[in-house]
Amino acid sequence: MKKKDINDEMRQEYDFSRGIRGKYAARLPEENGYIKIDPVVAIYFKKSEDVNKVLMAIINSFPSQSQSSL
Repeated sequence: MKKKDINDEMRQEYDFSRGIRGKYAARLPEENGYIKIDPVVAIYFKKSEDVNKVLMAIINSFPSQSQSSL
């Protein structure tokens, strides 16, 4: 574990004065493939693998489509 720096201030070369807080935060979940599951649904699925299995079963029940249309 690192010792805590006595001078707990931001270094001068780190200038965030023109930064925009949360600029990319809103799109992160979408880009990373995260989705929000309703709490009632989450009761039934403990792991993401379980959700994926059910979703794949649903997808596989659809009429056959060519791979290019997916």
